[in-house]
Amino acid sequence: GAAGCVATLLHDAAMNPAEVVKQRMQMYNSPYQRVTDCVRAVWRNEGAGAFYRSYTTQLTMNIPFQAIHFMTYEFFQEQLNPHRQYNPGSHVVSGACAGAVAAAATTPLDVCKTLLNTQESLALSSNISGHITGMANAFRTVYQVGGVTAYFRGVQARVIYQMPSTAIAWSVYEFFKYILTKRQEERRAGK
Repeated sequence: GAAGCVATLLHDAAMNPAEVVKQRMQMYNSPYQRVTDCVRAVWRNEGAGAFYRSYTTQLTMNIPFQAIHFMTYEFFQEQLNPHRQYNPGSHVVSGACAGAVAAAATTPLDVCKTLLNTQESLALSSNISGHITGMANAFRTVYQVGGVTAYFRGVQARVIYQMPSTAIAWSVYEFFKYILTKRQEERRAGK
């Protein structure tokens, strides 16, 4: 658990600036044509902190995502593959279900993270300070702009994105675990 938390802390610290740039370039009517233009403009207009404005939200989302993801995978493995044998079908289904549940459960956090990263103009106009900082401010702003349902905008796309990703990840993990375990057993038998 501690290793997973530290890995998430480091991963998100490295990837958060890239996520900010990606989301700003994906915005409707994005003023940026190139990654370098976006990085320069954000740095010049908002400072280095803009690349980490959503870092705590990212961690707040990714730590629960991973916890839900692993628990759901284990639950489905217990149901579909109780003897824990190598079974590609159960690994794919369990992985896809784990990704779907984790993605759906953490969508409100993802919506807030996206708002923090993009500083979308509609949300900014409804925000008194004209600038959205921190998760609590993002949660209030999302609610002001769209009510409770706004927290789940894009939930279907997020689930559809995560299902194949986590199904592939678990299948590959289980495959290599099987191969490595089998090799280790063969070495022991050969001695």
